[in-house]
Amino acid sequence: MAAEVIGISGSPVPHSNTDRAIELILKHTRLTTEFVKLSELDVEPCRACLACVKTNRCVTEDDGQVLAEKFRAAKGFVLGGYTPYSSLDARTKTFMERMYCFRHKTGLNRGKPGVSVVTTACPAGAEGLPPAARTAQSQIAFWITEEQMADLGSMVVLGNVPCIRCGFGDECELSGVRMIGGADATVASVGVKSLEGDCSLIEAAMELGARLREAVQAGGGPRVRR
Repeated sequence: MAAEVIGISGSPVPHSNTDRAIELILKHTRLTTEFVKLSELDVEPCRACLACVKTNRCVTEDDGQVLAEKFRAAKGFVLGGYTPYSSLDARTKTFMERMYCFRHKTGLNRGKPGVSVVTTACPAGAEGLPPAARTAQSQIAFWITEEQMADLGSMVVLGNVPCIRCGFGDECELSGVRMIGGADATVASVGVKSLEGDCSLIEAAMELGARLREAVQAGGGPRVRR
């Protein structure tokens, strides 16, 4: 039986902030759910071959075919990514591209409600830093709009640069620790940020889960192939 709500994470970090935020939203839908970690799958980007026009099925033989069917069958979704190089990560973007096969003629995902999670190490409004979270949120939001799905909201989680765990975060000339925290910042002074350390994020996840539940129970769901 297909899950009512599917959660998809583009983060490759085990049990990451992104993963945990998605899982928390899924929990608060109080519906049947499935969590998918894209780094555990073999999913190629869209080839723009248009072989899916007549069938609404991608011809690329990889895990993306199974994932696409799970996404189509779900009545709602949670999509989470992070912001390497100040925009949406490649795995999340690849997933979005592969759902293009459902768009032709009928719009098989039209009306499907969803929410998004964006994890970034760049604090909003920080001087000299790009608006990474806003950029990623826009990428997901415009994808939802183009597929005529329903965008129920988004949450931003302040995460960590890889430099805090590489072993050279305090001495590397290109350390993201100093780029974000200032010239005198160290791994110790910046610390490790977690979803659970911010009560407002917990509340946001609960609210997004409730919105999804209401939308699904109000009649969200996959369209039928013709």
